[in-house]
Amino acid sequence: MYQTIVLLPLLGFLIAGLFGRSIGAKACEFITSGFVVVSALLSWVGFISFGMGDGEPVRITLLQWVKTGSLDFSWSLYVDRLTLVMLVVINTVSALVHLYSIGYMHHDPHRPRFFAYLSLFTFAMLMLVTADNLVQMFFGWEGVGLASYLLIGFWYKKPSANKAAMKAFIVNRVGDFGFLLGIFGLFVMFGSVQLDVIFAAATGMFGEAVGHGAAEAAAAVVSPLAATDTVFQFGSWSFTFGGAMTVICLLLFMGAMGKSAQLGLHTWLPDAMEGPTPVSALIHAATMVTAGVFMLARMSPVFELSTDALTVVTFVGATTAFFAATVGMVQNDIKRVIAYSTCSQLGYMFVALGVGAYGAAVFHLFTHAFFKALLFLGAGSVIHAVSDEQDMRNMGGLRKHIPVTYWMMVIGTLALTGFPFTAGYFSKDAIIESAFAGTNSFAMYGYAMTVIAALLTSFYSWRLIFMTFHGKPRASHEVMHHVHESPPIMTVPLFVLAAGALLAGIVFYPYFLGASYESFWHGALFTGPDNHVLHDAHEVPALVVWSPTIMMVLGFAFAYWFYIRSPQIPGQIAARNEGLYKFLLNKWYFDELYDFLFVRPAKALGRFLWKTGDGTVIDGFGPNGISARVVDVTNRVVKLQTGYLYHYAFVMLIGVAALVTFMMFGGMN
Repeated sequence: MYQTIVLLPLLGFLIAGLFGRSIGAKACEFITSGFVVVSALLSWVGFISFGMGDGEPVRITLLQWVKTGSLDFSWSLYVDRLTLVMLVVINTVSALVHLYSIGYMHHDPHRPRFFAYLSLFTFAMLMLVTADNLVQMFFGWEGVGLASYLLIGFWYKKPSANKAAMKAFIVNRVGDFGFLLGIFGLFVMFGSVQLDVIFAAATGMFGEAVGHGAAEAAAAVVSPLAATDTVFQFGSWSFTFGGAMTVICLLLFMGAMGKSAQLGLHTWLPDAMEGPTPVSALIHAATMVTAGVFMLARMSPVFELSTDALTVVTFVGATTAFFAATVGMVQNDIKRVIAYSTCSQLGYMFVALGVGAYGAAVFHLFTHAFFKALLFLGAGSVIHAVSDEQDMRNMGGLRKHIPVTYWMMVIGTLALTGFPFTAGYFSKDAIIESAFAGTNSFAMYGYAMTVIAALLTSFYSWRLIFMTFHGKPRASHEVMHHVHESPPIMTVPLFVLAAGALLAGIVFYPYFLGASYESFWHGALFTGPDNHVLHDAHEVPALVVWSPTIMMVLGFAFAYWFYIRSPQIPGQIAARNEGLYKFLLNKWYFDELYDFLFVRPAKALGRFLWKTGDGTVIDGFGPNGISARVVDVTNRVVKLQTGYLYHYAFVMLIGVAALVTFMMFGGMN
């Protein structure tokens, strides 16, 4: 069953990619969508049935991959509860995105290519989450990077789409370099890239090896690591065990920062909106950006060995949550508002990971997938209705024209802002409470930033609803005349996602974070013996428990006041605080800063090398330069090729005579 779940999207990609022109767009749509729907259904079957057994991980070897020296690993699938949670998220959202895309992309002439890329994206993410070794995980890691590049730049005739695709690809390579160094470091430390061997050694440091069959393989590693004065040599640098683990964890986190768009490596995410809207939903809800969160959760036994690294994770996540929320408040592109919301919510997840509340992070990843996919696909329905307009300043008054889309967007907004008993209420509040209960140096900073971000999230989310659907229509009469509700192939996926946005929290909370936590996860998420954050989170003061709800109400009130009761206020505030407004509108000037620090120097260096190397050296020496001399030589050499057989025979005889002469007088010695 698990092989089928993973390989069906690959089969869909191959069929649509290789035979798309032959079988036609309709066949590609139904084949790829059908395969992913089957994978989604089987993922739910595996998710539900997994707990009926002993809860032990399942390992399925597909083929022998690498065996050289001490490096020995196969291409295998590793399935535990964390894997199954990710399979459900990836395949469910991907299936709904595939179905939605049948309606959204029905006018596009390149649909076979689009659906092939969607299935490739899904397959790459599935390979990432089912990997049983770090090299296989890196293969999936790079695979989602490739697929995101192809999909963001799908409309390759648009210069902005090409630039956005390149930006996403290049920025992620920065993070991936860190991830790769982290993998090298783990191999040096533990002598293996197998996850079970690494985890057995890491958990053995706490006296409770849970290697799931790898205890013997890890025994030789655990013993020397148990010595606190163990020193590891990296070239001319030497580290104690704790210092080396901190460096490795920070390198792994660097990779996660790129994929999950954390502050510093976040600049690609808003520009990724240049791709078709279904792509945005897939990237933000189920694939690309969740990869970093998953990786840190999967590597929880390793990160538990470095409090310093977890402190850095908390700080970066909290700062990202606040930063992205401030920028989202002033964006006017409907998709960019939701994109910055994703960036902010990912910050929440990293705060949870940083304080050791791995279950809360994965739970928010799970619930976030439903309401964020709902918001993106709802935004796509809006864009579809208003003739591809994305600027909210040119919308307004759409509530009566597209009521289904309106209510779906409202449900997604309620869940995102944490309205009581929706999905976000359970998962986001759990993160805020865990941050307050955390013990690392930046735990309280994480709590403060996430509470402030809750206020800003509510404000910009309801701002989007009010600007898009309420008030007087600001679009042209011609556009308003053609406004229409999306077809069922686009609205039915919204209904499914809305059900998840409303019910995923209340249904799954007891398992992810409640009384059934231990039996549900069965060791898939590891916490050290001193990590009691999830227990302590249940005992925080009432004010902490109510703080996100209070912020949610305040954010709604401010948005209603600014955009319904007194819509002139935002313009007045922006005019009085022009510097701050431009600072936020320009995204804290990160792009401009990177342009100044990296892009311009790189271009200047390139121009210098071109002028000096090519212009001066290659073309500059001699009457007409080296290149002219090369042309002269080749013009003379080419004359040797006369085309006459007797010329070639004569040259062969000279060669034979020269060889015989050499053997007689020179070769005898």
